[in-house]
Amino acid sequence: MSDAIDLPPPPPLDRLAGEREIAVFLDFDGTLVDLAHTPGAIVVPPDLGSRLRTLAERLDGRLALISGRSLEDLGGHCPIDGIACAGSHGAARRDAAGMALGEPAVAMAPEALDALRTGAREFGLMLEAKPHGAALHYRTRPERADLARTLADEVAARFELAIKPGKGVVELTQTGADKGGAVRAFLALSPFAGALPVFIGDDVTDEDGMAACEEAGGFGILVGDRTPTTARYRLPHVSAVYEWLSL
Repeated sequence: MSDAIDLPPPPPLDRLAGEREIAVFLDFDGTLVDLAHTPGAIVVPPDLGSRLRTLAERLDGRLALISGRSLEDLGGHCPIDGIACAGSHGAARRDAAGMALGEPAVAMAPEALDALRTGAREFGLMLEAKPHGAALHYRTRPERADLARTLADEVAARFELAIKPGKGVVELTQTGADKGGAVRAFLALSPFAGALPVFIGDDVTDEDGMAACEEAGGFGILVGDRTPTTARYRLPHVSAVYEWLSL
């Protein structure tokens, strides 16, 4: 892994696309929108959906959003019609036409959610229930990070769940659901197959997507200065992502 500070900016997208077909995989929070103190407080450009569809057309359909949010939550913040998407860290996927891909995602057991809800109340954490997982947020209470991780560890062990730490959050998902798996699934299908894959993301959970792109001959682009990272290039902030993508 590399030190983020030493990473150069990526080559211009138009130049890369002029050399060969490019597939772009985009994280959402921290990449296309700035992080907020709660998941619902993000500020999304009102025309982001149309901008992304224009980008998808430029890439001949080889664009996918891959988010920790559920597809329903993602669509509630940004119109995603006409864009391939993976939600819940890749547990749920659909193509640009809105057709579901792969096996239906498994919902989190009610007993696991109850255990998280009880612990969140006890430890003063914010619980975000998702269709296929849950998140314990402590961004507004960073001193409670260890409590969030302890609770997540306990519930994950009891219910055979996977833990995904992030910026001010610990998420629990079904084992095997990660952004790398989503990238591999898309790359096996048209129009993504055979393209040079690029993953852009800011958080720890995006490392799986970056690694999958590296395996397929592509690369990752880190947003921000988190370290260490498998990314090959870096963009300093969300605005720089828009500039690089010409959004």
